[in-house]
Amino acid sequence: MYPLLDTINSPSQLRELEQKQLPQFAKELRDFLVESVAKTGGHLSSNLGTVELTIALHYIFDTPHDQLVWDVGHQTYAHKILTGRRSGMDRLRMHGGVAGFPRRDESEYDAFGTAHSSTSISAALGMAVAAQLENTNRRAIAIIGDGAMSAGMAFEALNNAGVMDANLLVVLNDNDMSISRPVGALNNYLAKLMSGRFYATARRAGEKVLGVVPPVLELAKRAEEHMKGMVTPGTLFEEFGFNYIGPIDGHDLNVLTTTLGNIKNLDGPQFLHVVTRKGAGYEVAEEDPILYHGVGKFDPIEGIVVKPVSKPSYTNIFGDWLCDMAAKDSRLIGVTPAMREGSGLVRFSEEYPDRYFDVGIAEQHAVTFAAGMACDGLKPVVAIYSTFLQRGYDQLIHDVAIQNLPVVFAIDRAGLVGADGPTHAGSFDLSYLRCIPNMTVMAPTDENECRQMLFTAFQLDTPTAVRYPRGAGVGAEVQKEMQAIPIGRGEIRRQGKKIALLAFGSMLTPCLEAAEELDATVANMRFVKPLDDDLVASLAASHDLLVTVEENTIMGGAGSAVTESLNHQQILVKVLQLGLPDIFIDQGDPAQMLVDCGLSKTGIIKSVQAYL
Repeated sequence: MYPLLDTINSPSQLRELEQKQLPQFAKELRDFLVESVAKTGGHLSSNLGTVELTIALHYIFDTPHDQLVWDVGHQTYAHKILTGRRSGMDRLRMHGGVAGFPRRDESEYDAFGTAHSSTSISAALGMAVAAQLENTNRRAIAIIGDGAMSAGMAFEALNNAGVMDANLLVVLNDNDMSISRPVGALNNYLAKLMSGRFYATARRAGEKVLGVVPPVLELAKRAEEHMKGMVTPGTLFEEFGFNYIGPIDGHDLNVLTTTLGNIKNLDGPQFLHVVTRKGAGYEVAEEDPILYHGVGKFDPIEGIVVKPVSKPSYTNIFGDWLCDMAAKDSRLIGVTPAMREGSGLVRFSEEYPDRYFDVGIAEQHAVTFAAGMACDGLKPVVAIYSTFLQRGYDQLIHDVAIQNLPVVFAIDRAGLVGADGPTHAGSFDLSYLRCIPNMTVMAPTDENECRQMLFTAFQLDTPTAVRYPRGAGVGAEVQKEMQAIPIGRGEIRRQGKKIALLAFGSMLTPCLEAAEELDATVANMRFVKPLDDDLVASLAASHDLLVTVEENTIMGGAGSAVTESLNHQQILVKVLQLGLPDIFIDQGDPAQMLVDCGLSKTGIIKSVQAYL
C-alpha cells in the first residue's frame, strides 16, 4: 500500500533514498497520517503541515546523534512514524500506546520531552553548549512554531543564544502566512545564497579586511542589514546575533534539503524561517485547520462529521456565563492566552470584540495584563487551563494576590484529561492555589453549580478561582438566573452513619454512589478555600471516619486542608484522604484513569473498607 513508507523504519533508512524519491515518500507519509489519526483521533492539521520539514531534517542531519527538539509536540507524528513507531500509531494517545508528545523514555530520537510551548530553544541551546563542552560535532536543532514565538521564554533563549558561539539551529515553522510565487521564488533563492559557504566565507573575509577601517566595516554591515531588511523579515533575529535565513517554502523538499545541507556546515547560531500550511495536502484540514487541530475519530474520505452535542460541556457553561455576565456588567473583560476555542470564548469574542483579548501563548503576561486592568476598575476574567496557569504562577502570587486584585480565574481541564497525558493534566491546582493568601478557591460539582460559582466569583473584589473538569458534566439542569453561593459554606447531600465522605468538585457523583453501599454521609464541600470549618467540625463530631475525595494530588490538596482544619480546631478523628497519587499519570481513557486511581464508586468503597 505504501511502497516506500513500508520499507522505512528509521532515519538511516530514509537517508538511503535518492532525493528524487522524497516527494513520493512525503505523499505516502501524509496519506498514512490522515488514515492513522482518523482511527485514533489526535492532532492533525499541525502534523500535516510539517511532513516535508520532518523528512528534510532527518534526511540531512544525523539523528539521533544530531538532536531535534520539537516545540510543544503537536507537530511530531511524522517524526514518530519515521523513528520506528509507525506500527504503534494505532494506539496513539491511548494507555500503553504511543504518546501524543515527544517523550525521552519512548525513543532515543525524542531528545527532549515537550508539550507546553516555547521551551525548545532553551533546551536545544543547553544541548548545543553541552556538545561544545564535550568537544563533539553534535548539532542541536529547535523546531518552533510562530505561535510559540510569542512567549517570553522563547525570546529569553534567543537573547542568550545570540551571544554564544554554540552551533544551534532554530527552525521557525511559520504557518500563519503564505508565500506568493514570485516572492517565494526570490526568498528561496536568497535562502540558498545566504546559507551557502560562499556567502559565509565572503562575509568573514570582508570583516577581516574591513576590520582595519572600522567606519567602513560598520557601513558594510549596515548596508547588508538594509539589503536583507528589504527582502526578508530577519532584521530582528539578526539583532539577536543569529544568521537569519529565509523565509523558504516548507513544502518544497528540494529547497529544504539544499538549504539545510548548507546550514549544516555553518558555525554559530543559525535561524531558518520556514513557511508551511496547516493541514497541507488534506483539503478539508487546509480549509479549516482549527477544526482539524485536535480531532476525534473521523472518516478520512468524508472528513469530520459534526454531531449535535447531547449535553453541554463545562467549557460551554463558562462561555455562556461569560456572555450573560458581560451583558449585565460592562466592566467584565475576557482574557485568554491563545485558547479561544479550547476555553470557550468564541461566542464572547464575536459578541464583545472590544472586551476580548487573546494575548498569544504568554501565560505570564496574561495574568499580569489582567492585574493591570483590575487596578483601574475593570473586572478581568482569565480563561486558562489548569496546567497552563502553572506557567503564570509567580504573576498569580506577585501581581494579583499580593495586591489583592479582583481577577477571576476560570480554570478549565482541572483533574485528569485523558489522551493528552501528564503534561496537560490539572493535577495540582488545588494544592498550588490554596496556599496563596487572599485567594478564594471553588470546585463545582455540576454544570449549574459551575455557573453559580462563576457568578459568585465575579461579585468578589479579591482574587478568585473556579476550577472545573474537561468535558461534559452529569447533565444537571442549568438555571439561567444567577445567585451567589455563601462564601466558604458547604452542604450535606446525603445523611448516613459513622462514615462521612467529603467530596470536592467532580468527586461528588462517585461519592453519592459509593455512599449508598456504605450508608455514608456525603458533604458537597464546594470551597477549598475558605474551607467550611464548621461543617468539618460537625461531621467529625458525628462520624467515626472522615474520607476526603478530590481529583487533585493528595499532597497539599483539599484533603490536606481538612486535616489542617481539624488540627487547628484540636479535633481528633480518623481521616482517609483519597485523590491522585504522587506519580505522573500516563495518558488513557479518562474514566479508566479515575478507576485506576481509586476515584470511582468501586474504588472509594474498596479504599474505605480496606481502611476499616
